Amino acid sequence: MEETPRASSQDQTSLGEPRHRQPILHQVKSWPHLFEATLSGAKTHDMRRAVDRDYRVDDIICLQEFEPKTGHYTGRELNVRITYITSAEFPCALSGDGLHEDYCILSIKKVAGEN
Repeated sequence: MEETPRASSQDQTSLGEPRHRQPILHQVKSWPHLFEATLSGAKTHDMRRAVDRDYRVDDIICLQEFEPKTGHYTGRELNVRITYITSAEFPCALSGDGLHEDYCILSIKKVAGEN
């Protein structure tokens, strides 16, 4: 999988790109309390800037634990798959009013075989 930055969407066209493309890998920082909650299965979503990357359903996110107090990565990583995207472009009942257009909520599931 290749890494790429850009805007958001699920199966819809974004920035003139084709509707379908192969899933890609996004490497992103995750603060320790968020990383641990995702690892344990308690957290099944991730809110991200929609304008930073071209997030799509079935893409893989490599969460890289980052300690903001030290400014260093811990070395722990967790791969999750995007299963659904809520955004201002593809809203739920409240996201049109409650979710800024620059952000999206990614429903995520740990990739099989991940701890």
